This record gives sequence, structure tokens and C-alpha cells, in this order.
Amino acid sequence: MISPLREPPPGLMGHLIDDDLAIELYIWLGESEKLPGHEGISTGRPFSSALPSDQIKAVRTYFAEYHLEYFRQRQYPRFPSRLHAASLFATRIDAEIFRDRHPQSVSGKNLVRARSQGNYLCSFHDASWLDYLHLPHSLSLAEFDTIAAHYWQGQLVEDIAPNYAEQRWREPPVIEALFRGSLVTIAQSHGFPDQRSP
Repeated sequence: MISPLREPPPGLMGHLIDDDLAIELYIWLGESEKLPGHEGISTGRPFSSALPSDQIKAVRTYFAEYHLEYFRQRQYPRFPSRLHAASLFATRIDAEIFRDRHPQSVSGKNLVRARSQGNYLCSFHDASWLDYLHLPHSLSLAEFDTIAAHYWQGQLVEDIAPNYAEQRWREPPVIEALFRGSLVTIAQSHGFPDQRSP
């Protein structure tokens, strides 16, 4: 078990990029949504669109996001905040796996391939940890800390295989990119006109 209150082990920070060398990422956007700019507009957040028809799920989502952010502030302050960064996907495959798992979150949206422009801060994480946190189970605060440590350290769910319903829970990774900076559209799945962030 990871001790979440210690400094992160050396070598686990390779998934944080603070650079101006262009990278390409993917995002699901509706027709009226725009790419994020330097303000860190939270456009296209994968897990923020589930508004409560199921109030228990809404509470789980809120608590998971709150705890991940609280843990980030204490242990990973250099990383982009889930509350203020845009959430994109590292590859088209990651975006498509997310669509298959969460069709309601991308309904009516198109997949956009984007390239960073100028300086940016970006970290990569397995979004499957969020799926794990949303399962109907009770976790102690220590277990939340352990999961948050895995998430922020960039560890994959399938490598850790946490327990759920007395079995090892393994999900293929869906790598999300928490991004602060500007993006420009390279291609869209349904040919929207080119959008440039402010």
C-alpha cells in the first residue's frame, strides 16, 4: 500500500509536462463548445456532465472530485487541477474507449484532434480510477488517499488491480490529459470549421 502522505517516489513524475513543444490531444466537443484557452476553461470534462437523475451517483462523483483535488493540493501542487484544467484524451483510442464506457457523456459531440500552442502544463492519468471511485462501494478516507496517490502518480488501474466485490478489478486504461494552455484544432470528426482558442 502506498503511504499517501510521503513525497512521491522519484521517477513517477514523467507524466507531467511543462513545455512549449507541441503535443496532440483529443477532446469530445459539442457544436457550440470551444477549445480551452490559457484561462483553463473546463471544456469537455469527461466526468462533469453527469447531472443527477441518480443523486447517489452525483454525490459519489462530487466526493471523488473533491478528494482528488484536496489530495492534489497537499501532495502534487505542481500538477494541473482537475477543477481548472481541461480534460482531454492522450490518444484517439483513449477517447473512443471513453465513449464506449460513457456514451451519455459524449452524446451529440464530435471528436476533435487538437495541438497545443505555446506554453502549457499537462499531466496524464488513468481515468479508469474515476470509474473505480464511482462503483457502489464504501471506501475509507485512507483508501481514498491510496487511490488518489495512484491516480496522481500516473499508475494504471490494471497494474494495481484494486479489489471490488471480493475480486480484482482490472480495467484497460483510458489516459486522460489534464491540460492548461492553448489549443488549436487539427481535425474534427464531422468537419466543423477550424476553431482557434483566444
